[in-house]
Amino acid sequence: MANSAQARKRARQAIVTRDRNAGLKSTLRTAIKKVRKAIAAGNKEAALKQFQESQSVIDRIADKKVVHKNTISRTKSRLSQAIKVMAA
Repeated sequence: MANSAQARKRARQAIVTRDRNAGLKSTLRTAIKKVRKAIAAGNKEAALKQFQESQSVIDRIADKKVVHKNTISRTKSRLSQAIKVMAA
């Protein structure tokens, strides 16, 4: 339990930040799932278009340091590679 005013305020701020980050992580996972779904559908052009749309969302969340930049980089690389190996 927080015993000082500063600690109480930090506890309140932590709750707000946790909720905000949870929402951003959910948005991130949704964007990645959309790309994976487009890849699974087998249409390379649609998958590429979805990847480009999702990339801006992914980068925006990475800039806010909700998840580590290397995690985002690795994810984008794997999605890009999966699109490249698709049959045209």
